Amino acid sequence: MPGYYIYTLGDDGHVQSRVNAICDDDEQAKRHAEQLVDGHVVELWQEARKIAEFHPDNRPTSRPDIATQIK
Repeated sequence: MPGYYIYTLGDDGHVQSRVNAICDDDEQAKRHAEQLVDGHVVELWQEARKIAEFHPDNRPTSRPDIATQIK
């Protein structure tokens, strides 16, 4: 099972807290991270790979893989 990091960001964009999560896959990790949104932006990472960003209005935004950006 992969390990994930869930970061809560402050209004200044700096990390306020980090939660370590062991999940079966990215989708399970996204569901877990989304539950932690409480008035602050939450980012979901697996090592150096940013998976998603959740905003207080509960709209996740995913970052495309770097490989798809380089053409």
